[in-house]
Amino acid sequence: MIQPILWLLLAAVHALPAIALFMPGLLTRLYGIPAADPALLLVQHRAALFLCVVIVCLWAMIDPGVRRLAVVVAAVSMVSFLMLFWISDAPASLRGIAMVDLAALPLLMASGYLAYR
Repeated sequence: MIQPILWLLLAAVHALPAIALFMPGLLTRLYGIPAADPALLLVQHRAALFLCVVIVCLWAMIDPGVRRLAVVVAAVSMVSFLMLFWISDAPASLRGIAMVDLAALPLLMASGYLAYR
């Protein structure tokens, strides 16, 4: 019973950036990118990829056969961002996003443990 809850929480972590696909103004608020910046298109595409992560996490919530794939997808999303954040000179505006991913890592680790045992 705990696994569906873990997957729902992981989906929720990725939901806000995914919603930004449909609300570009949210991208400016989340990432501090001005609306006129051409990089906004890339960040909007990133929001589409977050939507994929949300879908896979929700799918894992109801289908145990998808959970191993979902661990990999969520781990690539979260760990790659955290690594890039810490090795680069990332702007302070991204610190909150890094902290959310860091706080969600125990959820991912528990999900991974349960999926692979």
